[in-house]
Amino acid sequence: MHAFDVLGDPVRRRILELLSERELASGDVVAVIGAEFGISQAGVSQHLKVLRDNGFAQVRPEGTRRIYRLDTSPLRGIDDWLERFRVFWPVRLEALDTEIARGRKARAKDEPR
Repeated sequence: MHAFDVLGDPVRRRILELLSERELASGDVVAVIGAEFGISQAGVSQHLKVLRDNGFAQVRPEGTRRIYRLDTSPLRGIDDWLERFRVFWPVRLEALDTEIARGRKARAKDEPR
């Protein structure tokens, strides 16, 4: 599966966000994802399997628990691919800075003295 296909799913993106904060037991992932997305333990397990099989997560046993952690290796490939598009970002960021400055000036003008 291509890295963008893996990241195309909001559940898998959320799991990666959780794992970017710290290692988590599969039960902890199930609790958060189940509450947020309303999917079963089996559904979360399938998403964890996709992340493992595609190198985005690593798992290690700890007693009867399975502990997951983020593996950033596949993200480097995505970052490399995005590099060609970064030349367009400064122009957009400069435009955003201009709009922010306009908003500040407008608010300052409208504020009572």
